[in-house]
Amino acid sequence: MAYLISDECINCGACEPECPNQAVSAGDERYAINPDKCTQCVGHFDEPQCAAVCPVDCCKLDPNRPESREELMAKFNKLKG
Repeated sequence: MAYLISDECINCGACEPECPNQAVSAGDERYAINPDKCTQCVGHFDEPQCAAVCPVDCCKLDPNRPESREELMAKFNKLKG
């Protein structure tokens, strides 16, 4: 599953530079995660970096985008080109 940033986001920006896939960007009201680029940091780290650095725990799994580890690894491989 891709991650998403919930309404609890305080716009601190801690997550944006930590994303190895550049999936996090500033939105109108809060930061957002591009699900097409989010691999839960599979291929890069052992845990999602956005969630690891978020001070308010607003980076959550998106229940509407279920993906297996194999699918996430395939997305990682496609993104790295």
